[in-house]
Amino acid sequence: MIGSRRCVFFDRDGVVNASPGEGYVLSPDAFHLNPGIAEALRLIRERDCLAIVVTSQKGVGKGLMSRETLTNIHDRMQSLLAAEGAAFDAIYAHTATGGDEDHPAKPDPGMIHAAAESFGIDPRLSWIIGDADRDIEMGRRAGLVGTIRIRGEKEITVPATHTLESTTEIPDLLRLIL
Repeated sequence: MIGSRRCVFFDRDGVVNASPGEGYVLSPDAFHLNPGIAEALRLIRERDCLAIVVTSQKGVGKGLMSRETLTNIHDRMQSLLAAEGAAFDAIYAHTATGGDEDHPAKPDPGMIHAAAESFGIDPRLSWIIGDADRDIEMGRRAGLVGTIRIRGEKEITVPATHTLESTTEIPDLLRLIL
């Protein structure tokens, strides 16, 4: 059953926080919030939408960090956002551990489908913001109304509905599309 709520899904590394490059954010202290994200989340809330993180965190499955460390990183993210009057409604993470709470890897739309079922989200009214082809492809496969790419270091082979140069541009675009 499709719900009626709207959502903006966010990739984490490279969108919500500064990209760690080829590696992973392995500790809460290494997590640095990108500019424009708190403002975007406040706007999303004002427009009666949800904001949910869908992230691949394979560093857990590779043994580079524990699930507890990942939880601590996400707690820091939410704390930094709360200090600016913002927060995510939920966080879905693929950790490549195969645990019961694990979600399929991008571009599989499983994390979006799980969130849609849990929160009554209509994908046809929802968006995703990512910095990689797999994020954009995930949004397409989930049947989202549109996709937003933050241009970074990654090669672009899958076009997005909108492409932005920086996370600081997200709030202005959201004002137009939500």
